[in-house]
Amino acid sequence: MPAQIIHGDFGVQQFAARLGLSRWQLRVGREHGMLPGPDLDGERWSARLVREADGNGAKVIAMFGAEPPIGSVRAAARLASRVGLDVERRDVEVLVARGDLNVISSFRGHPVYLIRDLDGLDPDAVREVVSARKGPLLDSVDGNGAAVILDWPRKAFDRIASEQDLATDRLGRYSLSDVRRLASDEVLMRAVSEEKRRLALAKTRRTETRIEDVVRSWLVQCTAYIDRVADQPPDTTSIGRTLRALVTARAESMKQEHEVP
Repeated sequence: MPAQIIHGDFGVQQFAARLGLSRWQLRVGREHGMLPGPDLDGERWSARLVREADGNGAKVIAMFGAEPPIGSVRAAARLASRVGLDVERRDVEVLVARGDLNVISSFRGHPVYLIRDLDGLDPDAVREVVSARKGPLLDSVDGNGAAVILDWPRKAFDRIASEQDLATDRLGRYSLSDVRRLASDEVLMRAVSEEKRRLALAKTRRTETRIEDVVRSWLVQCTAYIDRVADQPPDTTSIGRTLRALVTARAESMKQEHEVP
């Protein structure tokens, strides 16, 4: 196949699309020296540089994967669910300091981590860090910690803990063995998963409705201008972003509707 001819220069979105990358992959690839920075004013890449970078997109995907990196709070929650302990943000930071986990990039000044790095961590290393922090409290958790381990909303855990009459110690903490017993109850886990899905779907649909109202208002202003009721057309600077947000919200709704608990 003959080489594709590239005319003109590329902005960030165009350059990412050319390489088959998302914006975060482009940013991380640049940070790690796998992709060039822009060589023209205004964050744009020349046709020459784009040609030289062709093929590097596949290398970036192979190095960093397709799932966006996550911050310390979500990283802790993912590890908590995996190892059955109430992992906290500071535990993630200790794992980094020990050399067990790499910071792959930053977002708004906060470190982020690859999901596959988190999933590849030695569970014993995570337990060691949590044990060092908790000491004699290792075998018990508070309500927040239990909810994190189970990946449940706190209200759902409080309700089920009450329904099942889970015992607490003098500090109001739950036995870790009781929390793990809940996690092993497949019927219960599916029921809470479905409850989470319904709550998330309701929230996303409320977001859809708010965005739709913004678009409808903009269309009314357009109609008023077309019909000469208004002297000026509505501002067009944000409508594209609003429509993209609506597309994203509807895609999320579709995903949540078809999720199987």
